[in-house]
Amino acid sequence: MLAAFFAAGVFGCGQTPPSDADLPVLTIASDEYPPFFYVSESGEYAGIDVELAVEACRRMGYKAKFVRIRWAEKNDVLARGEADCLWGSFSMNGREDEYLWAGPYMTSRQVVAVGKNSGINTLADLAGKRVGVQITTKADEIFSKREDIAELYCYSDMSLVFAALRKGYVDAIAGHETAFLEFMKTDSGRSETSRYRILDETLLSVNLGVAFALGRSDGLAESLTAAIGEMRADGFIAGVLTRHGLDPARAEIGEGTV
Repeated sequence: MLAAFFAAGVFGCGQTPPSDADLPVLTIASDEYPPFFYVSESGEYAGIDVELAVEACRRMGYKAKFVRIRWAEKNDVLARGEADCLWGSFSMNGREDEYLWAGPYMTSRQVVAVGKNSGINTLADLAGKRVGVQITTKADEIFSKREDIAELYCYSDMSLVFAALRKGYVDAIAGHETAFLEFMKTDSGRSETSRYRILDETLLSVNLGVAFALGRSDGLAESLTAAIGEMRADGFIAGVLTRHGLDPARAEIGEGTV
């Protein structure tokens, strides 16, 4: 906490706080994953995670810098020091010992989507079917362990995952519900109910956090966790989720989900 306090700066009478150019930088890596992280029409990074990161950094006395990466290369990006952390709708569950985590900041459902007229109605119906996921994601991890599906297809980004379902290369796809709803609304300009359907059953409820490399000892993860806690408590995170059309109550972090 003291580190975060002094990083924010203490100024006497007549002194001027530093401009953004003078602030230390927190470099944040993510891939294109609407509505969490994407490039807006104006060419700026935008999304839930971007808004949260900018505010958290402000509270810490830092400036957020974003870099877009291929998600499959995220660990190499951290190892090479090209980013301080990974902040891109990243599930903490099952990875608690793989990274130094800040957060969590919200929960998300991992779900399965199918074509609107598909005969798949339950997770059990996926036996013998082809499933598409984004590579190295929680959905990839879940279905890599299922021996009853016919084939698992892994794609580099979510646009390709949806394209595979649309073209019939796979029978179902799996991933974050929030991202799925966003793609359903924007895919080919059609409404979310025109082409796809999300199964009622939940694959897994996960907490989302910010991942730093193990062994990092500069206190940034701890300071970020404190800032995220403040943002949850004062309603900032709820406001961001609401602006993006989400129900904050559904994203509230429940006990026993970490």
